[in-house]
Amino acid sequence: MTTPDSPERREAVVPAEAAGRRFDAVLAELFPEFSRSRLAAWVKSGDLLLDGRQVRPRDPVHGGEQVTLAVVLDERTDAEPQDIPLDVLHEDADVFVINKPAGLVVHPGAGNADGTLVNALLYRDASLSALPRAGVVHRLDKDTSGVMVVARTLQAQTALVEQLSARAVHRQYLAVVVGPMVSGGSVNAAIDRHPRDRIRMAVRDDGRDAVTHYRLRERFRAHTALECRLETGRTHQIRVHMAHLKHAIVGDPLYGGPLKLPKGASEGLVATLRGFKRQALHAETLEFTHPTTGEPVRCSAAVPDDLLALMAALREDSAAHAEAERSRR
Repeated sequence: MTTPDSPERREAVVPAEAAGRRFDAVLAELFPEFSRSRLAAWVKSGDLLLDGRQVRPRDPVHGGEQVTLAVVLDERTDAEPQDIPLDVLHEDADVFVINKPAGLVVHPGAGNADGTLVNALLYRDASLSALPRAGVVHRLDKDTSGVMVVARTLQAQTALVEQLSARAVHRQYLAVVVGPMVSGGSVNAAIDRHPRDRIRMAVRDDGRDAVTHYRLRERFRAHTALECRLETGRTHQIRVHMAHLKHAIVGDPLYGGPLKLPKGASEGLVATLRGFKRQALHAETLEFTHPTTGEPVRCSAAVPDDLLALMAALREDSAAHAEAERSRR
């Protein structure tokens, strides 16, 4: 039995028809559960051998050689299973698609030792403990609600991570931002850690490329509901990009600044805005290629009640001011 401290040993034979191909390309087919970058690293470290010899990733194979992998896979998730309800939108042998509620942290960490999505996932499927990050492929911030995909096998996790890296996953969000916007557009602005505040991210020339596309969904008097599509997936990307446009997301504690109340706002709208204690951001739709069947999987999560109530209050405020404007004419 393999323990977390003992090497995982796997063997395979290079097929005859692979003759002349690069070693790393053949490995990707022999061990599809691992990423190409990880396989290449193991070749360079000597953990992956060809006929007992260390070779280079680019070296050609002849066919018929024995491939041996012996490496410690110390990636088990140590979090405890907890009976936390999950809204599962899709489930099969390879993936879960979850509708994460606002307020639920994804990974255990400082200040959140338990009560997280990972704890809930391990309760539903104990075998996820053997996967890196319990199968989580991408994260949502604690106070962002909506759709997430979780892999149930290492092969599925590798395939989904590669789809994300290739920008082949469709991720659509609903965001309510401060200020009236007149048109949609795109933000192409690199993001990295803030130079002074390590909790925050920031637009930086030396950051990692980040692209967000957005279009208007509904205009209010002093706010706008946007449909945002991620081309990349940097930490806090939509929140940072909207703040960069001077249209921060309503309720955003990191990037929104002080609460901005529209001039002439009703008591009801003021109470709604003051009471909205999270960023008004919801991961609405996720579409990806199933890692085993190759079929498209598309899941959508209904807009949560707090966000619906916020938009209703903004809509009522806009209608009341439009009516008052007509009466003055």
